[in-house]
Amino acid sequence: MSVALPGSLRVLERGWLSANNIVFLEGDGATVVDTGYVTHAAQTVALVRQVLDGRRLERIVNTHSHSDHIGGNAALKAAFGCTITVPAGLHASIAEWDEDALLLSPLGQQGARFQHDALIDAGGEIEMGGLAWQALAVPGHDMEALAYYNPERRLLISGDALWENGFGVVFPELLGEADGLAATRATLEMLARLPVDIVIPGHGRPFADVDGALDRAFRRVDSFAADIDRMAWHAIKVMVSFAMMERRRIAAADFPAFVGGLAFGSDLNRRYLGLPDDELAARVERELMLVGALRAEDGDIVAA
Repeated sequence: MSVALPGSLRVLERGWLSANNIVFLEGDGATVVDTGYVTHAAQTVALVRQVLDGRRLERIVNTHSHSDHIGGNAALKAAFGCTITVPAGLHASIAEWDEDALLLSPLGQQGARFQHDALIDAGGEIEMGGLAWQALAVPGHDMEALAYYNPERRLLISGDALWENGFGVVFPELLGEADGLAATRATLEMLARLPVDIVIPGHGRPFADVDGALDRAFRRVDSFAADIDRMAWHAIKVMVSFAMMERRRIAAADFPAFVGGLAFGSDLNRRYLGLPDDELAARVERELMLVGALRAEDGDIVAA
């Protein structure tokens, strides 16, 4: 079901590997929230240019610093000369381009270095598309993440804190850096208290069944809290699927080494599951094929 959005707002719904891009039209200028993955950067520039229709891109605003949300920052800044605003908690990680803190090295992902121009704190306010948006702390998937909320139109830009069917992998919990599940639950409880009619998520279409999405998200938190191994297994499958979408195709004989070479997945397996490497790869392959994320083709494994 389509939802009615303000005329000053355009949602470019992207497929993985990229997060959605949200373009706000502001007279002769514009702002874009989140910019996709680096290997899609040329496509992001072209899509944004089409929506701008001669306007100036003045500013990028990010929800958080994962690779599929900041990967087009450098390309858009080079193409349009815009500024970049990031959540204040990310200042050091981005300024120093700490690939561990940005989860690039642990997840085996790419990024194009950029320099931000401004910071926004939780509790701050930013105008986009002629509307005032409140910056909300939404820790869990990323402890420094922000969502943007417009109370006038009851709109929420949720990033990866809330999707129509869940939320992003709770990395801080799995990395042992913070109580990410407790933070995720607190974030969902905070969002549940807001009057929200439409959510614009980081992935997937904008949606109006907010109560349904929250119910599904709470049930997922409960299931992960009850079985942390289940959460680790889910994260491994997500990361292998993402890595395969970037790689596209690999010889079936090379797939076990490919899976074993993903440091984050190997670490989770060691700490939570304890599966032999060949068994881990075979199980990942089988389950991702069952859901259609991978398929066999001419002796290769191919990302769907």
